[in-house]
Amino acid sequence: MSEHHHNVIGIDTKLKYGIIITAVILVLELVGGMLSNSLALLSDAGHVFADGIALLLSWYGVRQAARPSSSRMTFGYHRVGVIIAIVNALTILAIAGIILFEAYQRFYQQPEINSMLMLAIAVIGLAANIFVASWLHKEQGESLNVKSAFWHALGDALASVGVISGAIIIMVTKLYWVDAAVSILISLIIIFAAWGIFREGLKILLEAVPGDINIKEVLEAMKSIPVIKDVHDMHVWSISSNLHAMSCHVRMDDCSISEAERVQLQIEDIMRNKFGIGHTTVQIECTQCDKGDLFCKMTEEDKNHDHRAETLKPDR
Repeated sequence: MSEHHHNVIGIDTKLKYGIIITAVILVLELVGGMLSNSLALLSDAGHVFADGIALLLSWYGVRQAARPSSSRMTFGYHRVGVIIAIVNALTILAIAGIILFEAYQRFYQQPEINSMLMLAIAVIGLAANIFVASWLHKEQGESLNVKSAFWHALGDALASVGVISGAIIIMVTKLYWVDAAVSILISLIIIFAAWGIFREGLKILLEAVPGDINIKEVLEAMKSIPVIKDVHDMHVWSISSNLHAMSCHVRMDDCSISEAERVQLQIEDIMRNKFGIGHTTVQIECTQCDKGDLFCKMTEEDKNHDHRAETLKPDR
């Protein structure tokens, strides 16, 4: 069994246990928040829910990445996780909106809060999130999915610190409005995280250039290969958050097939090692294309027209 396969199994197992731990903490904070009447604790439960979704999507991403493509799903199932992430981000934004509305009302009607129960549940949540974050810390270099889950767990640990601080302040001062203030702070953290997920997912569905890739640098790297005279019809996009692809037309002098293959392999090596683009498709040409723009404008008429040749009409 390969080392990569062992790593996938290890990450898969850790993410599954992380999901279980997060689900337990979610239930504890929901029940504890209702019993203690703490909106901050309920807000943190919303944050834990967001982290649970992140862990679930990370686990799903690891599983789907190992699933082979098929004749009907040639790119595999990576986009399914992206769509789920967008839907969940919108759900999380709705939850944050409800929490903010409730916090606004609590500034005017401050209910009594069981700060001891609030503190006890928050401490348990903090311990659990530190455990999950430390467990995933070593594995975060293996996948962006795992790295995202790690930072979500770490962010929830910081939110738990906020709830603990609020509980201590309430115990000492009896200022119950602190609970609403902490819940607003946590809601803003949730909104920031959910908006980032939504924006990244939308960019992937729109097949935008990944944020960490500079097209100008990609073009310069390709043109640094001496035999390449021109690059056009370039497309760079993401299939999922950690799977990038690139296609382009490359013009060079007429040469042997083996020489063209050598150049293609050199381009693939540059794309993979310098830009993290793992899927590269290169069409090599030795003549000037009619549409030689770097970015091809795709229209409906393109599917019925071949720019490389024209039909000869007989003389009358």
